[in-house]
Formats: sequence, structure tokens, C-alpha cells
Amino acid sequence: MAQDPEELFEVDSDVPDLSGAVLLHHFDGFMDAGSAGSTLVEHLLSASEHRVIARFDVDELIDYRARRPMMTYATDSWESYDAPELVVHLLYDAIGTPFLLMTGPEPDRRWEAVAAAVRALVERWGVRLTVGFHGIPMGVPHTRKLSVISHATRPELVKEKSPFNRVQVPGNLAALLELRLGEAGHDAMGFVAYVPHYLAQGTYPGASVGLLEAMTTSTGLTIHPAGLQEAANRTNAEITRQVAESAEVAQVVEALERQYDAFTSAEENLLIADGEPVPSADELGDELERFLAEQQRDH
Repeated sequence: MAQDPEELFEVDSDVPDLSGAVLLHHFDGFMDAGSAGSTLVEHLLSASEHRVIARFDVDELIDYRARRPMMTYATDSWESYDAPELVVHLLYDAIGTPFLLMTGPEPDRRWEAVAAAVRALVERWGVRLTVGFHGIPMGVPHTRKLSVISHATRPELVKEKSPFNRVQVPGNLAALLELRLGEAGHDAMGFVAYVPHYLAQGTYPGASVGLLEAMTTSTGLTIHPAGLQEAANRTNAEITRQVAESAEVAQVVEALERQYDAFTSAEENLLIADGEPVPSADELGDELERFLAEQQRDH
């Protein structure tokens, strides 16, 4: 097993000057409610010409038996193998500014070595800011403005703070990478979209739009939402249609709205009558999630 973290990757011989560039990253495998992060990755890659300039040795990092890559069998022989890739893409925004995007499966092993390897690339290329993004499920209604919170290695980088003061969560490579880069004196941050938890298992492009807006504001990159916004509009229209078809579900959404408004305004007594029973956000979300799932099976 390689000991030097830089032995984990190979860099293209033709890399332009990237001094001051931004490195975005998203790893498949950790929480990503509504596919918020992965959908944004697809949008970035489809909206700009791109090429791979660094490739990591996945044989050192992936447990194939834990998540087996797909293979295609045709008639009497194996036709293809969908090999996993952990790579860094070079892209250009709408006005020609270069930026980087690291994507692929979250490694199963050697997290510290991968973090050190990414740090080596950051220092080699003169990256000024590293940014991660994903979605998490929350007890919020889809009818309210989508929230995107941020965290960073310096307070000055944080745009919208989390309501949580201190909490322990399962570790993930994106978080460790941000931590280690900060310890080494590099600027790094992450964005998290609050996805209505009854929509967390599907694809919710509205969360991806929110992540894109937050990311472009902080990085200065010019990336148009175009197709992503259109997908969000279609999804929102479909959700509205499904909810409108059931008075019972509409009442559930209204109750969740009132609970959300009570929380954000801290004036619950003005929104909920004394003694009025209100289900918890989890109960409301579970009921609505069941309804939407049934509707999707019927169409």
C-alpha cells in the first residue's frame, strides 16, 4: 500500500495555471437528500466543457464488495465494466474562469491519505477556496423558501449559520477534508441544503438550485441555472398537483407550514390555538411521504 499520499493520484501533464481557482467537491455515498449535490454535479458537467486533469487510484480506496460496480452481460459474453472513478475535472464558467470539480465515490478507506493528497493538489495548483455541497432531510415544508446553511474554516466565510449549536454526526470525507485543510491554513467551506424530508428519497432539483446560488455567491463563479431551474419548476408543479388532489394531504402540508412558521418566528402562540393538537414534523412528513410515493407508483 502506498505510503506517500501523492502516490494516490496521477496528474495530467497539460494543466494550465490555476492560481486562485476554486475547487468544488462532492462524493457519492454519504447523505445527499433529494440528490441535491449529485444533481448539481450533473448540471455543472453538462453546462461546461470539461476534462479530467487528476485521477485517483480507486483500487487503493474502494471496497468493491461493499458496493459492486455494474457489469453488462450480452448473450454469451461480458460486454463492459462500469469502473468507478474518483477524478478532478477542469471546467470553465460562463465568462471563462477556470474552476475544478472533484467527483466520484466516497473512499471506503485511507481518508487521511486522501485528505492529504487533496491538500497536495490544492498547494500545487494554488487553489484559493475548496467547497463541498450536499442535501440533508429536514422537517420543513416545500412551500417555504429553501434554506442553505454553510460552515467554513474561518467565520468570515460563513454566509448562513446552522441553527445547531453543537452536534455529533457520522463522519464523512467531505467534512474531514474541510477540517484538515483548515488546520493547514487553507480556506474551505461547505453548503448544506435543507430538503423537505418527505422528498428526501427522490430528486429535488430546487435544492440543487439553492446550492448553486449559494456557491456562486461565495466563489464569484458565473454559472447559469438554466436547465436546473427548469427541472425544479417541473418538480414543484408536480408536487403541487399531487398535494392539490388530496384535501387530507393539503391539511398535512398546512400543519407542517404552521409548525415551521412557529419555529422560525418564535411566536407559536399566535399561530396555533391553545390546546390544538399538532403532529410532529416527523409524523407529518411520514404521512406526506407515503402519499407522494403512492402517487408516483400510480403515474
